[in-house]
Amino acid sequence: MKTLTGILFLLLAQSTQATVTSESIIKLQIKSLDVHLADTTHKSTVIDGTENQWLNKSERVLVGLMAHNKALAERLRHNQLRHELLRTIYYEAKRSGLDPDLVLAIIRVESNFRKYAISSVGARGYMQIMVFWADIVGEQSSDLFNIKTNLRLGCAILRSYLDKENGNVNRALARYNGSLGKNDYPNLIYAAWVN
Repeated sequence: MKTLTGILFLLLAQSTQATVTSESIIKLQIKSLDVHLADTTHKSTVIDGTENQWLNKSERVLVGLMAHNKALAERLRHNQLRHELLRTIYYEAKRSGLDPDLVLAIIRVESNFRKYAISSVGARGYMQIMVFWADIVGEQSSDLFNIKTNLRLGCAILRSYLDKENGNVNRALARYNGSLGKNDYPNLIYAAWVN
């Protein structure tokens, strides 16, 4: 009898594990987002030293990029908007266990900080999220141009690819871009990745 109970317990445990997919984890990440705040930046009165250092460094990098790119300078000309966007990037990256510099590099390569960017294949927003992800995570997250929705979903997708690839950043980036097995996209991200 103990053996039968043990086997049933093992089968139940395996079936429960089988239903926990990357998509279900990503869905949970998005469900925790307040729909009414999805198109706002992260606001917090508490900034620790590490975040402050990252914000200052990233601000200097962006201002330097803006000096050489008129379109980028126009998009990010408002200091407060730029600062709040950086804080949101930092928050969502850390929330997913990602390096904020990696997320910043992806945004730089994917959309060059265009909130309403749409690629030739229909990817949307800062992190160029494919529309099928909105269907997977549900109607609540269907507006991929919302700042928090886009960043949270992009970070959750990248995190799931990193997990799937056992931490191999090159392969996770290629998956994110839909070019697994090629190095062009990861190389673009590495070139934009400022540490």
